[in-house]
Amino acid sequence: MKLELDQKQRLEAFLQDARDRLAARLESVDGTGTFQRSSWQRPEGGGGTMSVLRGPVVEKAGVNISSVCGPEYPAIEGEHRGKPFAAAGISTITHMMNPHAPIAHMNVRLLEVGDKFWIGGGADLTPFIEYEDDTREFHAAMEKACLAWGTDCHERFRAWCDEYFYIPHRKSIRGVGGIFFDYLEGDFDRCLGFMKAVTDAYTDIYPRILDRRKRTSWTDEEKDGQLFWRGRYAEFNLAWDRGTRFGLMTGGNTEAIFVSLPPVVKW
Repeated sequence: MKLELDQKQRLEAFLQDARDRLAARLESVDGTGTFQRSSWQRPEGGGGTMSVLRGPVVEKAGVNISSVCGPEYPAIEGEHRGKPFAAAGISTITHMMNPHAPIAHMNVRLLEVGDKFWIGGGADLTPFIEYEDDTREFHAAMEKACLAWGTDCHERFRAWCDEYFYIPHRKSIRGVGGIFFDYLEGDFDRCLGFMKAVTDAYTDIYPRILDRRKRTSWTDEEKDGQLFWRGRYAEFNLAWDRGTRFGLMTGGNTEAIFVSLPPVVKW
């Protein structure tokens, strides 16, 4: 079933509101920095807005929204290859100055290809120095969000996250996990409701974790270790992440696609 105009408008309004609320929370965590926004247009259709914060506490954070379309879905193979498509979503990632404050990522998106649509996305936590209460509370927030899709899906989405964010050449997952899902089909209200539940949960729990860790004292050795740990994050995003490949294959904004990369990293 194709999306109606009013459904597309509700989706766009949700993405803008989710972006604004998360940006406000991250600005509060930093205390002084503000997000700088820049819009971009895609010649083939659609565009988006990139928002980047660089501050004394939040070293780098990106909150991007996009809505693109085109005559041929850029799948390498499968039933959807070559069909007209539209994709809209929000993606965010944060790198903190403090090595005790974890990296985290979240994205939700809706894809319409031909006469079908589905949603995908997820959220995961990647600490250099793990705190059990941070991990426990993050997973609890994601479990609660999953209730918007079904009472039996959290464990499946959590296992899917560990499988997806596995770094084959390192033989490890990149963090402590979270949730991941894709190709979820249903009526529009159910799909939008789940997207809202995930973004609401993330907007609540992740800034609270950052507030708890941002003032923790650290050593030079811990900071150096954090920079090497960020290397694994960059390796996954560049070598394995499907979202990165999709953005590049659809002619998205290059700076927005790579806003997820750390500001300073070591190998």
